[in-house]
Amino acid sequence: MATPARYHGGMSESNTPDAQTLYEVMGGAERLRELVDRFYDLMQLEPEFAGIHAMHPQPNDSSRDKLFMFLSGWMGGPDLFVERYGHPRLRARHLPFAIGTKERDQWLRAMAWAMEDLGYDEALRMRLMQSFFNTADWMRNKAD
Repeated sequence: MATPARYHGGMSESNTPDAQTLYEVMGGAERLRELVDRFYDLMQLEPEFAGIHAMHPQPNDSSRDKLFMFLSGWMGGPDLFVERYGHPRLRARHLPFAIGTKERDQWLRAMAWAMEDLGYDEALRMRLMQSFFNTADWMRNKAD
């Protein structure tokens, strides 16, 4: 799974010196925290996300913190998750949960909705959704 660390020209990755990380483009830690919190708020509030909401411990403070830390490093910011917990081993950590297309799509819809609510520009939303889809699809571990 590739980390979408660089963002340049609205839609593509680049290692040119003027390229910014996705973390920088989205606004850093404060903006990332807003995204994660809105994502989890939507999971709790909207019935269409009940399936993935049920997979998370309640209260979900620990899940919020872990997603925030993971996404920080995944987007090219501080590698907080690795510093605290070691390698993310995303698929292995999610194996206890039955994740199929339905769960993948709920996760992606909640994240898309959160980005819309927070006013992310379309180019950034599209770039993030492409990367989120690749990772979320790779997490599937059950037949549909």
